[in-house]
Amino acid sequence: MIKQVLIGIVCGAAVLTAGILIGHFGITKSSAPSWVQDVAKDVDESLIEKFLSEVDNIQIQENLRELTKVPHMATTAGDEQTVQLMLKRWQDPETGLDQAWREEYMVYLSFPDPKKPNKVSVVSPSDEVLYTAREKEKTYPSDQDDPEVVQPYAAYSPAGHPKGKLVYANQGKPNDYQLLNNTVDLRGTIAITRYGGAGRGAKAINAAPYGVIGVLVYTDPLDINDGLMSDINETYPHSWYMPPSGVERGSFNGQFGDMLTPYLAAKEETYRIPVEDITGIPPIPIQPIGFEDAYRLICELGGKAAPTQWQGAFNCTYNFGGPGFRNPSAFNNSDVKLDIFNYEEKKNSSNVMGVIKGTVEPDRYVIYGNHRDSWVHGAIDPSSGTSVMLELTRVLGKMVKQGKWRPRRSIIFGSWGAEEFGLIGSAEYTEQYFTKLSERSVAYINVDIAVFANATLRASGMPSLQNIIFKAAKQVDAPGLDSASVYDNWIKYSNRTNQANELIPNVGYLSGAGSDYAAFVHYLGITSMDISYTYDRSKTNARIYPAYHTAYDTFDYASKFIDPGFVSHQAIARTAGNVLIRLADSLIVPLNCSDYAETLEDYLNTAVTLYQHQLQERNISMEPLKRAVASFRSAATHLDQVIHSSDLANETPLTVRRINDQLMLLDRAFLDPLAFPDKYAYRHVIWASSSAGKPTFPGLADAFANAESQSSAWDKVHYHLSVLSQAIEGAAHTLGDVI
Repeated sequence: MIKQVLIGIVCGAAVLTAGILIGHFGITKSSAPSWVQDVAKDVDESLIEKFLSEVDNIQIQENLRELTKVPHMATTAGDEQTVQLMLKRWQDPETGLDQAWREEYMVYLSFPDPKKPNKVSVVSPSDEVLYTAREKEKTYPSDQDDPEVVQPYAAYSPAGHPKGKLVYANQGKPNDYQLLNNTVDLRGTIAITRYGGAGRGAKAINAAPYGVIGVLVYTDPLDINDGLMSDINETYPHSWYMPPSGVERGSFNGQFGDMLTPYLAAKEETYRIPVEDITGIPPIPIQPIGFEDAYRLICELGGKAAPTQWQGAFNCTYNFGGPGFRNPSAFNNSDVKLDIFNYEEKKNSSNVMGVIKGTVEPDRYVIYGNHRDSWVHGAIDPSSGTSVMLELTRVLGKMVKQGKWRPRRSIIFGSWGAEEFGLIGSAEYTEQYFTKLSERSVAYINVDIAVFANATLRASGMPSLQNIIFKAAKQVDAPGLDSASVYDNWIKYSNRTNQANELIPNVGYLSGAGSDYAAFVHYLGITSMDISYTYDRSKTNARIYPAYHTAYDTFDYASKFIDPGFVSHQAIARTAGNVLIRLADSLIVPLNCSDYAETLEDYLNTAVTLYQHQLQERNISMEPLKRAVASFRSAATHLDQVIHSSDLANETPLTVRRINDQLMLLDRAFLDPLAFPDKYAYRHVIWASSSAGKPTFPGLADAFANAESQSSAWDKVHYHLSVLSQAIEGAAHTLGDVI
């Protein structure tokens, strides 16, 4: 009996084992549910190769030609034409996206009065007009004759008619006015300043406490033209340099987003603060002028010679001003008068949004954005970026419509409105969808000015994106070079040595608010990057491309002097699109925490060198910050090991999702809404803007600089050190095991 039982058990076990083996090997991938394959699928390298091959430089060229036919300043008829163009392309049945629509916001903007143009003049004691600055830039190609070319002006400058003696205040920085005030009584004067050194509006904000009643701003040829000044043979239309009458327009407000609806989306019914409560805008009238007019004014100034570092390209000595003009002078004893007729208005501005829906993780978003509005024709800023985005969506949209591809995660495209007035469209979008974007966004890619010039790649972003940018750049051919990748070319122009002693391209940081990444980085804490092609900085001192924000930023300018053949535009489209596909399709989100740890360690080493001794003297310890950075490094190394040692294609989907969420939410862990109470919408403690100019943690650097000049502020240094330490420690915990 026992023998029969044992035989039965053995036979049963054998049958069970055989059944398991048959079941295991009998279930092939082809017979499994389709979602099993989809969930485990990684990025398809052959699809990336196909994408790269289909990006067409001629299509990008024609996109730019279409986008720049007319001026398209925000909320104008030309802007509406670009809205309709984006909708038409993104709703195309053969190459469009899954969905496309417009998002409307009622925003507070500033305009010059076309019936009463702003004027700058030199007037005698009897109010006789001796000289009048040019009201509009000189026309070269016929497209600049368009009546919609807006007069140069300072957006958000108040209207007014100040009149006073002229003084020269260099770049309008606080220390510039302080030095000038030591020499000249500034009360009742008009200051002329040059672009650079301080924000546009800050040139007037810094001036007002000294009694200055009006400000002029111009672009010195030394800063933009390598000293060249003649339009007979040196500047546009003969080269890329700014001609003498060129004027850089711009927004002169100091924060991003609609100013009447802070932290709220600017919908029609939204609460608005009183206009008088707006901060960060010029308190006194300010007006930009061309350097041909600045030359006439500065070279007539009296008083002492300004310091050597204040001197520019004009063939005269830049004097402080008497105040006023020298004696003898054609302008002796005369005043400068500003007649500013700007007005403010709430107007409807549109974002155009488009979506390609994801398959496996449709609730995870990779966002790609570029603003659409310009000051005039805006061929480079921003239409180079828009023309690239349209080509990128054409290629991807065609793949989707033909059933050849659909991303793992959803891709959101944003064509932002009213960026030039203060990053308004993108900021309002983040405010309207704050919760959803905070919880679901993987990364944001910004391509504003896609091509400044045609020498090399330039990229900035969170350190975790460095490797994916490198990988994409290695797969794209450098325009105009045989057998060299964009990466190979980039490393020649801008490089650094990492902690492993390897030479790699230098990736910058998004520490300010220069473009639409600002709200995504500083307000939402979304991993972000900004990418462009730029010029060889060893060959020019230009602080930006010379036609920036002028009427000369046209298709003619772009095609002749910025990127003939549009091959650099093509390289940016291929590189940015490669990054986009990898972020949207990779099984594991391709973000590298160890690169983030390296940046934190570099920042820490600088902070210890600069600050530790003085902090120790005040019994403020840096040990918590050191421990936090070490903790982050340990957690990042551990997570990297988990990712690299696991067979994630065969892991449960929830394991993959957990790791991806850790990577996706890393930058959110660095947010502290109380860290920067004086900085609107800045919450990311690692990447906030800084005035200290030190390559370290920005809030700590600013707090330390303030404490050095104000002994009562050392408590704020200690406070920010604690904020920083706990934020980094908290971020480290998010990278560790769940419990």
